[in-house]
Amino acid sequence: MATMDKWDEGFSQEELARLAIDMMHRTVVHHVMWFKEVEHQMGTEEAMKIFDAAYKRSYDTQMKRLGKFFGFEMTEGVPKPLLEMPREKLLKLLNELGINWLAGDGIWFQAVEFKHGMYDAKRCNDTCWAKFSPFEAWSIKRFLNLPENPGVEGVKQALQLRMYARINVQSIIDEGPNSIVFQMNDCRVQSARKRQGLEDYPCKSAGLVEYSSFARTIDSRVKTECIGCPPDEHPEEWFCAWRFYIPEEA
Repeated sequence: MATMDKWDEGFSQEELARLAIDMMHRTVVHHVMWFKEVEHQMGTEEAMKIFDAAYKRSYDTQMKRLGKFFGFEMTEGVPKPLLEMPREKLLKLLNELGINWLAGDGIWFQAVEFKHGMYDAKRCNDTCWAKFSPFEAWSIKRFLNLPENPGVEGVKQALQLRMYARINVQSIIDEGPNSIVFQMNDCRVQSARKRQGLEDYPCKSAGLVEYSSFARTIDSRVKTECIGCPPDEHPEEWFCAWRFYIPEEA
């Protein structure tokens, strides 16, 4: 019978390395499951408050331990190697993180599509955006330290920090003090389909949920209007466009 202090003898160096990665992955998934269960039991608003406290403590605890193990210092909660990294390289890292996120999104979509078809993949995709978009807005709002109701200007700032903001080409047009138009001028997903001779992916159903819930989370007074999004026809200069505004009576 193997004892716990000898359990590793049956594993190669590569297997142990893979196990370390797997344990990191389990930690991330467990973190998400905790959030989802608290949300289920106590509602989204309360879950976000608890998440705010749990995330900070969890991050501080884990990074302190990993920093000690790998030999890097933490400065004001940030790994020192990131602070000392050349600016151009740090910006490239942000690009790579955005591309990795988008790749993961596409991989999940295809995993469902190949097994259950396009309809179920779109259904899961739209529901996922209904959950992720307000979370991303909350995360950005927290990062920017925006007030409770930062207005359309707050939405404008937040749109520039989304996961795909650095890997797509987007623009924002000011229409007035309480209205802006957001255009997705070059979408990485749609451009890839165009190069392959495929029609636009019909993402309007997801976009209606995504953009409206994002804006509401930044400022509950903000309304969202779809100007155009596939399968709608659109001009060459953008794939989708959205208006964010605060009604005069709000």
